[in-house]
Amino acid sequence: MHDFSRRGLLKATAVAGAGAVVVPGVTAVETGGASAASEGPGGVKCPPAQLTGRVVHPDAPGYRDARLGWDQLFSHYPLVVVFAQNTQDVVNALTWARQNDVALRVRSGRHSLEGWSNVDNGIVIDISELKSVRIDTDSRIATVGAGLNQLEAVTRLAKQDLAVTTGTEGSVGLAGATLGGGFGFLTRWLGLACDSLVGAEIVVPSGTECAKVIRADSRNHADLLWALRGAGNGNFGIVTSLTYKVAPLKSVTYLQATWEGLGDLHGIFNAWQRTAPVAENRLGTQLEIHKPQTLLFAVLAEGSPEETKELLAPILSVGKPRVSVQEGNWGDVYAGFQTPTKDEPANWKFFSQFTRKPFPKEAIDVIASFMRDAPTDDSNFFTQAFGGAARRSPRGGAAFVHRDALFYSEPGVGWGTRGDQPGVGDPLTPQAQAWIAEFSQALRPYVNGAYVNVPNVGQQDWETAYWGSNFDRLRQIKAKYDPHNVFQYEQSIPPASLRHERA
Repeated sequence: MHDFSRRGLLKATAVAGAGAVVVPGVTAVETGGASAASEGPGGVKCPPAQLTGRVVHPDAPGYRDARLGWDQLFSHYPLVVVFAQNTQDVVNALTWARQNDVALRVRSGRHSLEGWSNVDNGIVIDISELKSVRIDTDSRIATVGAGLNQLEAVTRLAKQDLAVTTGTEGSVGLAGATLGGGFGFLTRWLGLACDSLVGAEIVVPSGTECAKVIRADSRNHADLLWALRGAGNGNFGIVTSLTYKVAPLKSVTYLQATWEGLGDLHGIFNAWQRTAPVAENRLGTQLEIHKPQTLLFAVLAEGSPEETKELLAPILSVGKPRVSVQEGNWGDVYAGFQTPTKDEPANWKFFSQFTRKPFPKEAIDVIASFMRDAPTDDSNFFTQAFGGAARRSPRGGAAFVHRDALFYSEPGVGWGTRGDQPGVGDPLTPQAQAWIAEFSQALRPYVNGAYVNVPNVGQQDWETAYWGSNFDRLRQIKAKYDPHNVFQYEQSIPPASLRHERA
């Protein structure tokens, strides 16, 4: 069952930690950016910070691997990469960056789809090695390090017959997925990943040049918890651990159906969009349309193969699909449909969108036309059914606003071979980028909104596309926790006191 893939999937890896290291050539004294002691809140002095953890600088043998992201279309050269081994390493790195006036970015799973978790001549604070796991099976509360990827989280919880919503790609960072919303096969049953988030440890700016650790939950900094549920990626601070309310899940049925070519696309898509978002909440489904074939993926929580086929009968009755079914532990099933990164294209571009009304025939015609002319077989149109529990906000609310969507979708284009020249130099890059730009433009009459975890870089109204009417409240919360706009990138939330237009 390795056909399932719209983006490449990394194998989970963990690197042993190291002790405190001062980066040659970029210490606080040598850069000259920090005074002997900087002012914290209430006049408290912050001593000059030094970088601790596993510190990788440009002269180190592992620098190339440390700087590369999953999408090789983007290539950056940071001044230093700090792989935090604990929360204090994060505090030190943030303080150091502020004292030395160095641009910073936060990174976990390296799947930032516009390369915004990296930066030239700045510091990358990587929390991917914070992999602690504490599970209380009685209260069904799990507290995990923010470095876990989705595969690690799913499999660790599944060993206890527990689950939380995640996306479908194992190497994506759990924190990044959750903080932007997070949806996948269990969304219609359990809600979004951010809906299960009940607490977080986060390192935030303090004073003019310092950093501190705070806890956001329903009793402490509840406004920040609300913001983290859908707008937390690199906007307010650096999340170092997440606490979830998890659900019991003993087994699932996983079904994959394959139709050759695009001849049955109208029937498949129409049957799917009219049944999947209103089906039994335990059923989560995705369609993935390629030039050579159309794929349906479905997961039924606590259901049998027979029940799964019955629920999907309106779709499976279209044409003559090849159907395979697997029943088992969710962790085993999830691990089984992951695909190694080496088998995936090096370069990717996506355009995210939500749909609140079924696509008319004209919209499906657009999909069929563009997929027939796709620049590569890896290019696709991906969908995820909403409805069910996705419509319910968690206690305390969430910044995620697209709960009334019928489904989510995205055109995606993949090209190039890993290990070859950077994506910007690939001769197919102009064609691939033009194809997805034209595809997304042709679909505009039928879609609205966008997903912050799959950013639309050229969208002018990105603030409301991602967060709708919540954007003003998010700016107020930003002003409270990051008034100096330390955490900023191309589409970050600015404090309410700043204009949000950027040069």
